[in-house]
Amino acid sequence: MPNMGQSVFSGIADQEILSRVDKLLFTRERVLIAIDGMCCAGKTTMAERLGNALDANVFHLDDYFLQPHSRTPDRLNQPGGNVDVERFLAEVLIPALRGETAQVRRYDCHKDLVLPPVSVAPKKIVLIEGAYSLHPLVAPYYNLKVFCRIDPLLQLQRILKRNGKAALKTFENRWIPLENKYFEALDILSQCDIVIDSVQDNNIE
Repeated sequence: MPNMGQSVFSGIADQEILSRVDKLLFTRERVLIAIDGMCCAGKTTMAERLGNALDANVFHLDDYFLQPHSRTPDRLNQPGGNVDVERFLAEVLIPALRGETAQVRRYDCHKDLVLPPVSVAPKKIVLIEGAYSLHPLVAPYYNLKVFCRIDPLLQLQRILKRNGKAALKTFENRWIPLENKYFEALDILSQCDIVIDSVQDNNIE
């Protein structure tokens, strides 16, 4: 088995995560897993795959981006400040930790609207997926921390394929710098138990 912090490919990584979850379940009633990392490095695809294998609830940080009225200069200057991590903690993570039903209220950024709540019944295993999943406000709650990274050139190729040429510039000028600021300022990589290098180009989430 790989050691903590060692880079692994997807099939081996899945087995390592499954093995660690099995061990964790011997000593605790619930297991919370964070999958953080760079955009287009495979976080969403991995979370869906592991969610099915583990019969886990999967929650997405993309559903909790900060609403425009909260985007003050002070807030956006904070590493990871563009995510409404306080609302995510209250509505999703704390209920999941307690074995309670979560009330997920997704923020639709295209409509600038918080959607009606969706009840999610508790499960023993919870996967939190998305950049900023290891924000300091929520990081202490996880039992297993995973980081997905990708070569920057391959990252841009995947963004172009997934989002198109116009969106690529937005990612280059805004989203990628914000993510990198968060990763570097908070030393996210060093906190993770497993680091996965994305190398296959059939995985663009």
